[in-house]
Amino acid sequence: MNMIDLSPRITPELPVWPGDPAVRLTHPASLARGDAFALTELALSVHTGTHVDAPAHYVPGGAGADALPLSALVGPAWVLDVGDVPLITAQVLAAAALPLQTERLLLRTGNSHRKLMRSAQFHTDFVALSAEAATWLVARGVRLVGIDYYSIAPYDALAPTHEILLRSGVIVVEGLDMTEVKPGPYTFICLPLKLADADGAPARAILLPNLGRNGIILGTS
Repeated sequence: MNMIDLSPRITPELPVWPGDPAVRLTHPASLARGDAFALTELALSVHTGTHVDAPAHYVPGGAGADALPLSALVGPAWVLDVGDVPLITAQVLAAAALPLQTERLLLRTGNSHRKLMRSAQFHTDFVALSAEAATWLVARGVRLVGIDYYSIAPYDALAPTHEILLRSGVIVVEGLDMTEVKPGPYTFICLPLKLADADGAPARAILLPNLGRNGIILGTS
C-alpha cells in the first residue's frame, strides 16, 4: 500500500515557533558508552513538527488533547491545493468546489510549493486560513482541517482563526509535510499523543490512497 508520511523527523534542528523551546534529545544511557541498554530522553513543545491543536489551546476550559475524538482524526479526507494565493479566504474555498460531505480537509498551499516544511529556517510569511474562511468551514460541517505549515492562522493574526475553529469543535492539524502530495481523495490517519489536559500534542500523520467518484468521497463518515 502506498502510504504517504506527512510528518517531519523530530530532531534538534527542526524549526520551532519563535519563542518555543527547541527540541532536545539526550541519551542518559548509551550502548556506545558501555551501558547495558540505550535510553533517549526527549523534551519539546507539544506544538512541534506535525501536531494537533486541542480546544484548550485557545478556549478557556476547552478539552485537552487526550479528549479529541479518534473518529474525527481517522477517515476519508480531501487534499485541496489552493495554488499560490497569499491567504486562504472564504472566496478561495467556495471557488474550489469541494466534494460533498467533506469532513476532513487538508490544505496544500504555496507553503508546499516552497517546501517550507523541509526548510531549516522558520518562515513568518507562510500561507494560512483567514477567520472568514474558518467560519465558512464551520458552516460546511468540516470536522478537521490541516495545513502545510506550523499554524492554521496567519502569523500576525493567530487568535481569530484558531478561536473560531476550536470553539466549534473543529480539530486543527498543523505542520503537515505535503510537498509531494497530489490533490484529491485519501484516507487520513492522524494519531496525537494522549497527553492529559494538554493544549496540543505531537502526532504522526499519514495518507492512504482513497477512491472517489463524481466528486463524492467514498466512505465519508
